[in-house]
Amino acid sequence: MTALIRRRLRLPAAFVLVLLAIELLDELVFGMREAAWPLVRNDLGLNYVQIGLLLSIPELVASLIEPVLGILADTWKRRVLILGGGVCFAIACFLSGVSTGFIPLLIAMILFYPASGAFVALSQAALMDHDPARHEHNMARWTLAGSVGVVGGPLLLGAGMALGIGWRGVYVGLAIMSLALVVVAWRFPFPNGASEAEADAPGFWDGVKNALTALRRGAVLRWFILLEFSNFMLDILLGYLALYFVDVVGVNEAEAGIAVAIWTGVGLLGDILLIPLLERVRGLVYLRYSAAIELVLFVAFLLAEPIPLKLALLGLVGFFNSGWYSILQGQVYTAMPGQSGTVMALDNIVGFFTPVIPLLLGALAERFGLGPTLWLLLLGPIALLIGIPRQGKGK
Repeated sequence: MTALIRRRLRLPAAFVLVLLAIELLDELVFGMREAAWPLVRNDLGLNYVQIGLLLSIPELVASLIEPVLGILADTWKRRVLILGGGVCFAIACFLSGVSTGFIPLLIAMILFYPASGAFVALSQAALMDHDPARHEHNMARWTLAGSVGVVGGPLLLGAGMALGIGWRGVYVGLAIMSLALVVVAWRFPFPNGASEAEADAPGFWDGVKNALTALRRGAVLRWFILLEFSNFMLDILLGYLALYFVDVVGVNEAEAGIAVAIWTGVGLLGDILLIPLLERVRGLVYLRYSAAIELVLFVAFLLAEPIPLKLALLGLVGFFNSGWYSILQGQVYTAMPGQSGTVMALDNIVGFFTPVIPLLLGALAERFGLGPTLWLLLLGPIALLIGIPRQGKGK
């Protein structure tokens, strides 16, 4: 009996650890992929436009599928969606590793994006429901787990290259890790925000109506829009970072991987420090100051010529965008209590056209060069400085 009680006491902590492991795995895949783009491009003979399509089309497809998954997560069986997404996540990693050209890789990524939405984004929703009173703090922990993955991704790629299995072998290894994590996650219930046993639980169309009602609220819409703009200095920048160092700065693929590792590694330090900082400083106050600093740092990074100085500024850029995602996403969940799955749905509705951004950047880079194109990413910190409400003025 005592052992049973101890196991039950440990269950919530184990559940949180599994959720964080899912995020870590997702960012391992993402971090490895972003560092591998120069290798993938050379191996498959891709150009900037094709890379833009690979970053845009799968996300556009996911934007059509994930709203349905998000609403179903609040109104149906969240556990089925998460575990099924995990299996598809593993299949997509395997298909990426064995792809032989643009079309096979595109198919693999079209499967990967909604699979990640079901497996990872709904796991985030489960974490938010686990402790609704600490959204920003748990999002900081979630982001920290992701940052560990982003840092580990390029290192994993480097290990794969050293072992002679290349980026393809690393993808296959990540597919095996994904299946193993699905097996571990199988023992947990992944309940909805509201109990699935309630007779008056909302149906799917009720969930759709609730989502549209929430979207008409100005506070909710503001946080979603700021999230989209913050991504200019997060995933969008990371997506082109290795290519920027190879094609503009003039380093080789291995040195570009080091640059990505610096950006993500210093960002990891920032995410570690953010957790105690949020116990003392209001998240939005920190976010406003960091956006102003980031604006100056990114301009300096683009203008700098000596490679050591450029790398130092890149590390500072990675440090001061720490917390952007976790704080803004936490504000979204706080503004929509009891609708964690619907948050995923609205994120895709509001951001439906944002997957076009990498394609547009790719087309502009093909026409004008990648260096001038990256100046457009300054729209991210500018939007945050304009859109973050002053202290005491509505959330």
